[in-house]
Amino acid sequence: MTLARLAARHGVATAYSPSEGVTVPVPDATVVAVLAALGVDAAGPEAVAAALDAAERADRERLLPPTLIRWQDGEPARPPADLPSGTRLRVTTEDGSVITGRDWSGLPLGVHTVEAQAPDGRAATATLIVSPARVPGPGRRAYGLLVQLYSLLSTRSWGMGDLGDLRELATWAGRVHGAGFVQVNPLHAGVPGAPSDPSPYRPSSRRFPDPVHLRIEEVPEYALVGPERREELDRILAEAAELREQVLDKGALIDRDAVWEVKRRALELVLGTVEPGPGRRAEFHDFLAERGRALEDHATYQALAERHGPHWRSWPEELRAPRTAEAAVCADPDLAARVDFHCRLAWLTDRQLADAAAAAREAGMGIGIVHDLAVGVHPEGSDAWAGQEAFAAGMSVGAPPDAFNSRGQDWGLPPWRPDALAAAGYAPYRGLLRELLRHAGALRIDHVMGLFRLWWVPEGREPTEGTYVRYDAEAMLAVLVLEAHRAGALVIGEDLGTVEPGVREELARRGVFGTSVLWFERDWEGTGRPLPAGEWRAECVATATTHDLPSTAARLSGEHIGLRHRLGLLAGDLERERAADAAETAEWLDVFERKGLLPEGPGDEEAEIRAVHRFLLATPARMVGVWLPDAVGDRRPQNLPGTWDQYPNWRLPLAGPDGQPLTLERLAASPRAHGLLRELRAGTEA
Repeated sequence: MTLARLAARHGVATAYSPSEGVTVPVPDATVVAVLAALGVDAAGPEAVAAALDAAERADRERLLPPTLIRWQDGEPARPPADLPSGTRLRVTTEDGSVITGRDWSGLPLGVHTVEAQAPDGRAATATLIVSPARVPGPGRRAYGLLVQLYSLLSTRSWGMGDLGDLRELATWAGRVHGAGFVQVNPLHAGVPGAPSDPSPYRPSSRRFPDPVHLRIEEVPEYALVGPERREELDRILAEAAELREQVLDKGALIDRDAVWEVKRRALELVLGTVEPGPGRRAEFHDFLAERGRALEDHATYQALAERHGPHWRSWPEELRAPRTAEAAVCADPDLAARVDFHCRLAWLTDRQLADAAAAAREAGMGIGIVHDLAVGVHPEGSDAWAGQEAFAAGMSVGAPPDAFNSRGQDWGLPPWRPDALAAAGYAPYRGLLRELLRHAGALRIDHVMGLFRLWWVPEGREPTEGTYVRYDAEAMLAVLVLEAHRAGALVIGEDLGTVEPGVREELARRGVFGTSVLWFERDWEGTGRPLPAGEWRAECVATATTHDLPSTAARLSGEHIGLRHRLGLLAGDLERERAADAAETAEWLDVFERKGLLPEGPGDEEAEIRAVHRFLLATPARMVGVWLPDAVGDRRPQNLPGTWDQYPNWRLPLAGPDGQPLTLERLAASPRAHGLLRELRAGTEA
């Protein structure tokens, strides 16, 4: 019981409930390991007793918690009620204003500092976060496109989709079809080196975008390369064209590493040849000043990874921490030049992201570009190196066993320490959100339930031997709402799968949209039949599928069952699985027919896909998302969970029903895509 009390004080679960009425105990060894990662020694009864005593003593002596949260929800903000009588208070707001005393009613939104001095001599300083009550909501109802950007090649791409393609897609979708948004996969910086991990959900840094997405020809200095280097640049362009043709014409997979190799060489040539003009140079220096140490650390990691490899734990001792690595950079002109190069890449990528966002707005999009926040970062990447004190050493984020995966999941991503976040006034989290929201009309948060709790798996143990660790959800939400308010952006939470009671309700109370996928929307507490359109929630993005699920064409045809069977992923008998899947599909098609959404009758795949989206339009959902491959009948999933090298995850170009790649230009000319998007425009403008 003493271990359980100690664990509870630190938000560590000693049991969990995978389903209603079922409770599974967590092994004591797991609890001890997780507490150790939080800096708490629980290795034995005496250590547990001492740690519990120390925690209780700290509570008694503490004057203020490290972070205070106040909401502007109609009630005046007040200091903590349990402060000793006579305690003097001073609040310094983020703009430098000072408020003394206990009247906090005039506190502005923002991140402030509270200083307290008690009569008994105790003193404390805390971060005070004052947040609006809710995230901004959308204007009129909108539909938009969901796309994995790398998969959308144009005739100008260098082997994968880029930010120029994003700008063109947003302009076309907004101006021609009245779309309100384009949602993209995470554009976070990947771990350098080859072969790299193609998954956009296991990045090196979530704070900075990957320059592999740059449209090289739109870097202003590109046009100024002189004739003495133009021949060399033309050779690089020829290599880029070959990469594009390999994917579009010869059936090759997208090769991110090869694309980056040619782009890196082109950028080194351009930036090493052409000196930016004084105006551009001033803009760059402003960018450096605004991004500050976070950018310097990221660029330093990139430079060191080029020399020593991406795994920073194997670097020379003096380079394993950012502050000690500074001396090495200062003493090495070549290294300093590479740091500057990577800072310039971050700046150029930021500028092209800004251009895409501006194009979306100019095309009439009410929301614009929806960016995606991955749930974590690679343990050997830039963020993990730069912010080591905020991550739990020896732990990985995952998921417990459930009805779909009896072995649980280990995603290989180190979790943030909730105590370190609170002690830092949530600065790492605030900085991350601020960067992502710079050019976002909305932010999608992968596994949004992680704002409340995450499943931690100790290193070397199976996912089944993990446990939940709780975060301060009020603080996580307050920071999210504040930063979204400042950016004027919506927030969309990916809340699919098992969600503990109360989470969806609290997210909705704060204005965070959910994600509703057609095939999962059933009356689970009643008949189990498809949920009628009128009973769907309004505050959500309603979609037919996602990047982790079969395309609508594959689901309607049953092809996804055959694919999973060929890869050994089916849990049951093939024929039983096919029969169950066919019955589920027939049930939905029957709903569409009865509601008059499928006047063509079943059997025409294109008509059935339109019926799926007509149903989504019949729901009250304020946002309707169209998986871009569904617009052209692509049958392949972009990612097949549970596979690694058995399936080309994250490397497939957009294709038609025959599997032949389609360029952005062919997409824009597709009668099938035009037909579907016309219906969506009419449905959202009605």
